[in-house]
Amino acid sequence: MTHEDYMRRALELAQRGIGFTSPNPMVGAVIVRDGKIIGEGWHKRYGDLHAERTAFAYCDENGIDCSGADMYVTLEPCCHHGKQPPCTEAVIAHGIKRVFIGSADPNPLVAGKGVRQLRDAGIEVTENVLRNECDTINEIFFHYITTKRPLVTMKYAMTMDGKIACHTGESKWITGGEARQFVQLERLRHSAIMVGIGTVLADDPLLTCRLENGRDPIRIICDSQLRIPLDSNIVRTAEKVPTIVAAVRGNEDKAELLRERGINVIQTSPADGKVDLRELMRILGEDMKIDSILLEGGAELNWSALNSGIVTKAQAHIAPKIFGGINAKSPVGGTGVPSPSDAFVLEDTSIRTVGSDFIIEGRVKYVHGHN
Repeated sequence: MTHEDYMRRALELAQRGIGFTSPNPMVGAVIVRDGKIIGEGWHKRYGDLHAERTAFAYCDENGIDCSGADMYVTLEPCCHHGKQPPCTEAVIAHGIKRVFIGSADPNPLVAGKGVRQLRDAGIEVTENVLRNECDTINEIFFHYITTKRPLVTMKYAMTMDGKIACHTGESKWITGGEARQFVQLERLRHSAIMVGIGTVLADDPLLTCRLENGRDPIRIICDSQLRIPLDSNIVRTAEKVPTIVAAVRGNEDKAELLRERGINVIQTSPADGKVDLRELMRILGEDMKIDSILLEGGAELNWSALNSGIVTKAQAHIAPKIFGGINAKSPVGGTGVPSPSDAFVLEDTSIRTVGSDFIIEGRVKYVHGHN
């Protein structure tokens, strides 16, 4: 096996932690001697042992001597005390000879210091092994640790003619079962899910993750005037699933009724009479440590989110169907841009086939003239 093969194994392990390591990154580690894997581990959930220490724990429990072995780890080993002690200390103590690293850690507490500690201890370090793949699995962590704002993925399903519903309002189902299962995985991957009050009033959704052994995302409802019904599924299940309702300041009576039902009501300054989405992102990121949001809003919230500059990525699920209808809704409403040159442009785009549907994804490039 090559260095890349061992790192791919570490990547496979890392992704087993999807949905449970936040706000920490997903990390996998593999220990190799004489071409054979003698230990491996991954960061299973926030607060648990890091990947390197999990791999060492396996070796220690089984009487395996790691001295002189190589270690492959998807992210630069930490060198500071947090929930767990520094992984660099464990690497040095176990006599590892060479360390192969995928991603550099942008966390200011690490950021090259981990590599330096290993090299100062006489360990040979090779960086950037499958770096692109290792960076990709931790895009949420990298975004949050450097901005203190949630990574926002705007997701919507539409037909090939750009409709999110028929002219009657019927929308179930646009995409097939495989694509809808992919959405459940995205709900697991993101810390929170956000919709507008229009979606709640129209569909009365639960907004939970329906994967076996999954984890429900924190639910965020943008409801400027606190119109959410007290008998809605969201309110009725707020004691079981963490729920936030974001509103404009005022209407304290309704806010108190929601708080009594276990809902965290966040009130912002008005922005054109609606929730100030930038202020909301600051509160969610800095104060509540929410690192990622899957935005499954309707056309109006999608436009407001784009126009306010909070959207990091757009993810379009496209079904090979045509609805037609001049009054049938498209995924992004609002005023829209005045000319093609003012369009929101996506970069780093990718396309994949999921069942009979297509998923196109890219990062929103905000240029001068956009918020």
